[in-house]
Amino acid sequence: MSTPIVALNGVSKIYGSGATRVVALDNVSVGFEAGRFTAIMGPSGSGKSTMLHVLAGLDTPSEGSVQIEGREITDLDDDDLTRLRRERIGFVFQSFNLVPTLDAKANMLLPLKLAGERVDPQWFDQIASSLGLSERLSHRPSELSGGQQQRVAVARALLMRPAVIVADEPTGNLDSQASAEVLSMLREAVDKLGQSVIMVTHDENSALIADRVLAVRDGKISASLDHPTADQLREI
Repeated sequence: MSTPIVALNGVSKIYGSGATRVVALDNVSVGFEAGRFTAIMGPSGSGKSTMLHVLAGLDTPSEGSVQIEGREITDLDDDDLTRLRRERIGFVFQSFNLVPTLDAKANMLLPLKLAGERVDPQWFDQIASSLGLSERLSHRPSELSGGQQQRVAVARALLMRPAVIVADEPTGNLDSQASAEVLSMLREAVDKLGQSVIMVTHDENSALIADRVLAVRDGKISASLDHPTADQLREI
């Protein structure tokens, strides 16, 4: 088994107290292998998005520890955590989170600019070409379709060569054709670029492209399946 690129050890996340106490994650321990596509599934309120936010450093666990590339992140101060998220984690959300006043190219390069990193022209051209964006680089988000905007978001995540890409319902605002294109791009990022992807989805068809599917219920991992069939996903 390859070394986990992300690991959760005894992680719990509790909101509120007393009558309003909610256990979103309940003593979860799980590793995510490098170079694999993992999907996290579960009903609304199961804890799947909380798990993604905690493993990506967007939320702090109430108990337990989180490591990215073997580095403990739960004790980092705000500046170090911001730097780690910017440089080692690529984010793809349901809402594309593009800056409306910037064109596609500038949106793609924004994390590099914020990090003070130089652009690798060959890597940029490879990403833009592979995602079909070469002819759209001067267009602003309002001039792009939803699928094209999400491609820009995926390109932005890939350009930093992050340790892991986390995707939270990345096809939630897209039609079926655009959804298939985005999922194919994430799959290719793993297969052709060696990327590690962790995706939250409620959609069985989206989860089928993953190497591994984690089912989450009541804040716990209820099942872990490698290359599951559609029938297996319907049963979890």
